[in-house]
Amino acid sequence: MLQLTNVFAGYGGGDVLKGVDLKVEKGSLTCIVGPNGAGKSTVLRTISGLLKPRRGSITFYGQSISGLSTPHILKLGIAQIPQEHSLFPNMTVRENIELGGLLLRDHSRIVRRLHEIEERFPIVRERAKELARSLSGGQQRQVEIARALMLRPALVLVDEPSMSLDPKTLVQVFVTIQQMHATGTTVLLVEQNVRAGLAVATHGIVMESGLVRMEGPAERVRTNPEMNHLFFGGTLTGA
Repeated sequence: MLQLTNVFAGYGGGDVLKGVDLKVEKGSLTCIVGPNGAGKSTVLRTISGLLKPRRGSITFYGQSISGLSTPHILKLGIAQIPQEHSLFPNMTVRENIELGGLLLRDHSRIVRRLHEIEERFPIVRERAKELARSLSGGQQRQVEIARALMLRPALVLVDEPSMSLDPKTLVQVFVTIQQMHATGTTVLLVEQNVRAGLAVATHGIVMESGLVRMEGPAERVRTNPEMNHLFFGGTLTGA
């Protein structure tokens, strides 16, 4: 579905990604893990069009999306849930969800999609008239995930959803991500909590210093002894 080949990208004059090669298979829940500064979130920003790659190619269903604008990439079926909370705090939950469907440009379609979302995410129906600022951090994450699905994207990019969440809330958010995946949405997840991210994933990718160092079935990646070198001893062997 998605392929990055020899991608270089960064900020200012320096590259954060230094020749990234990775694939995301249709129907997978792929989780990228790695230490701080590995380039995990930069991968998502480059895919979604927020950052243009300096070199390399990015294809989605075989079509090049390198350098396309974020709205164009969204129309092609790639939505991103950013690391920072992105709800409008002084708008209601329902208004925030409806904003996710603005590109539909058809009120009746927006209403139909809203009803579908309410069936899948009870919090959207139960807290519909409340301001987004009244929600807890975990509840905001759930609403952000729901909003991303208004356009029925083929691929959803999720950037570190566990950031600043307590353990109980973290579980609720990951259950929501699993539910999204179970309904047929392909997910590319970046996660700082290695064990939690790989536990829900079907496929794992390990990044370090702007490169992919390991990939494979999530359970095999999670239990690979080399993971101890990276997360508890510095770098992967041979890196």
